[in-house]
Amino acid sequence: MPRTVVIDCFPESVPAYCDGHVIVAVDVIRATTTAITGVALGRRCHPVRSLEHAFSLAAELPDALLVGELKGSTPCGFAMTNSPADLAQRADVSRPMILLSSAGTRLICAAGSAKAAYVACLRNFSTQVGYLAAQHDRVAIIGAGARSEFRDEDQLCCAWIAEGLIEKGFVPENEVTRRIVARWSGAPVDRITESRSADYLRASGQLRDLEFVLSHVDDLDTVFAYRGGEVVAMQASG
Repeated sequence: MPRTVVIDCFPESVPAYCDGHVIVAVDVIRATTTAITGVALGRRCHPVRSLEHAFSLAAELPDALLVGELKGSTPCGFAMTNSPADLAQRADVSRPMILLSSAGTRLICAAGSAKAAYVACLRNFSTQVGYLAAQHDRVAIIGAGARSEFRDEDQLCCAWIAEGLIEKGFVPENEVTRRIVARWSGAPVDRITESRSADYLRASGQLRDLEFVLSHVDDLDTVFAYRGGEVVAMQASG
């Protein structure tokens, strides 16, 4: 049997892959970048699927830091929005982070139903490739999407991970995967500045997060798994 890789999008797509694939969740702008940044700095990270889930978990975790957005707005009672740049500046890493976003954290939580689930962004895509190639035979890389669109930044990250696996002998499962990989092969990372997500960050005065993403590409040699409701760092060697 060939080793295979497939690219898809949206949290609702996850159930189609839970039985036979491991799942890599990608939300470059911004949920998986925020989660990985927090964990890389030594903070615990608990993604949640809803506002109700966030407050319920906060009642169980002493001194939890509520981080996130819904439809672009920071919910009442949250300490900050879903900002990797702002999170990286905080010194209170001992506080566990409860992370909520419109699509990205729903994707991560849904991926927990697979036999293995990983959280990736541009910060660790090469290391993620190496780990997947060493450990797994069927991989689904799923972008979070936004407003019913597979955003460019997620396509690029998914494509770069898939292309790395293809170079290691994996076979694309469908034509859509082949087309996405071909579209983004060799593309400069600043292509994502043309995306609607980048437009939103400009319009809302949050360019610091776009700059953070662009300046933190492949700078982590860590794999991040989603286990037991928490994003955890793993040794890259597996």
